[in-house]
Amino acid sequence: MRDKSAFKRGLKRLATLGYEVEVDEAALACQQRFAGDEAQRLAAIHRAASSGADVALITRGGYGLTRLLPHIDYQAVAAAIERGTQFVGFSDFTAFQMALMAKTGAVTWAGPALGEDFGAPAGPDDIMEACFGDLITGQGEGSGWRLSKSAMKSIAVNAGPESANAHNDTYSINNAVLWGGNLSLLASLVGTPYMPVVNDGILFIEDVAEHPYRVERMLAQLLQAGILERQKAIIFGQFNHYQLVPHDKGYNMASVIEWLQSQVTARVLTGLPIGHVATKVVLPVGLPVTLAVEGRDAFLLWGHRH
Repeated sequence: MRDKSAFKRGLKRLATLGYEVEVDEAALACQQRFAGDEAQRLAAIHRAASSGADVALITRGGYGLTRLLPHIDYQAVAAAIERGTQFVGFSDFTAFQMALMAKTGAVTWAGPALGEDFGAPAGPDDIMEACFGDLITGQGEGSGWRLSKSAMKSIAVNAGPESANAHNDTYSINNAVLWGGNLSLLASLVGTPYMPVVNDGILFIEDVAEHPYRVERMLAQLLQAGILERQKAIIFGQFNHYQLVPHDKGYNMASVIEWLQSQVTARVLTGLPIGHVATKVVLPVGLPVTLAVEGRDAFLLWGHRH
């Protein structure tokens, strides 16, 4: 946790919102670039599983969870979720979520981190806080967002055989497992026992500081591994903090999306508010959902959890 001020602001904000906050004893541990050594971090995960808390929230999404995957007690974590503890995070937390899903099928949540979101210098985003509150109270029924005009145009021009005209498109995909997260982590898990096998699912992806050509390369890996052809929809979250260069000559994220749409029959959507951005929704990872699209309005719906 590099930003101790954000850590403190996040704790204060959660308390202001009325939450009872318990800080793990290793929350500020540090070894090299990691949040403590492997033993410390494993123990912290397992303490969270035995805490009885309503939510186990990450401080930030830093690198290191892939080292721990062979040693996590997944059954203990799944039992904690069954008892009511919801594990929430994003970015490198994707590795934990995918491994848990692959090993047990347990549902986790893609959502905020303590420092980056609740401890943001300008204050937390209202939508993020509202979505998090819905998770806590069990009132969350889904999330909606607006598809961009440019994305709609590229999808219409490059639609696969199963896609309809995007400008006046109204359709739904029902009872499809929502899964995914950070694209770099998903690509890193291909070929390992920690990558879930999801058929007829809805895959969402996000990443930060990855040039479009690297995004395309990772998508090509998932495509050539046979993962993308098994999905009913692929939803792009936020891809930001990268820099185009002169020799890209017009090659950008829209180019990547157009290329992907030409390769798959799955619906390809963009603009989902998830990733390294202030305005982020909270999404169930591993839960069957409905994707509904009406023109430029898109919705992921999963109903009441309680």
